[in-house]
Amino acid sequence: MAKRVLLIEDEPNIIEAISFILSRDGWTVHTHTDGETANDRIKATPPDVVILDVMLPGKSGYDILRDLRADPATEGLPVLMLTARGQTRDREMAQQLGASEFMVKPFSNDEVLAQVRALAGD
Repeated sequence: MAKRVLLIEDEPNIIEAISFILSRDGWTVHTHTDGETANDRIKATPPDVVILDVMLPGKSGYDILRDLRADPATEGLPVLMLTARGQTRDREMAQQLGASEFMVKPFSNDEVLAQVRALAGD
């Protein structure tokens, strides 16, 4: 059975690119664009990996990650944080909150695929 990734991102070009890269590799890709309802979506159908943008409408990726790590049902879920801001403090914040990995936009296709595979244990 194909592994599932949930991409929580609000930028259409990024959604299209990541969905294409991962689905071509055999992943089932689900997408969600609203930060406010992201945690409900994750809990409704838990994915194998979450790709989470930092800047989302409604609720930041950092707040979503904080909630995921505080819930025993999702505390161990692999989360790859994406951000357009690559400053050290952004990376440190993601690490403090429990991000599994951190990636700065723009990214290479190979980099995304390698990170998602590694997080899923492939």
